[in-house]
Amino acid sequence: MKYYLIAVLIFVAACKGGTGKTEDITKDSTHQIVNTGGTKAGSENETGARLIAANDCFTCHLIDKKNIGPSYREVANHYDNNQGNIENLAHKIIKGGKGLWGQVPMTPHPNLSQQDAEEMVRYILSLRNGAGETISDSSNAIK
Repeated sequence: MKYYLIAVLIFVAACKGGTGKTEDITKDSTHQIVNTGGTKAGSENETGARLIAANDCFTCHLIDKKNIGPSYREVANHYDNNQGNIENLAHKIIKGGKGLWGQVPMTPHPNLSQQDAEEMVRYILSLRNGAGETISDSSNAIK
């Protein structure tokens, strides 16, 4: 019975989607995602990290390892950090998608605003290996 209750609690926690409100998460979980991603708390990307932590993103994505979807670092290394990619990836977060990273579709998040989704993308793209380097090649732009 004990294991059944634990399994039910894990299932409920995994299925519960975020509301997109940053106040729904604890300070500890925010600092964990920010610091794990290599971006220090209080940085310009903390808002995006908070939004990722407040939603169901970690159900499918991890920072450094592929899960159901690609790792955030894989995404960051695939796309150049430019405004066009930020806008297009934010649109994919909101609308969902399928086929770019495998056959499992990405769940849409229609309750997120474009602005919030863009903050999330900025955080993700900040995880790029060598993120401090100047990026001038636009060959990885989303089409």
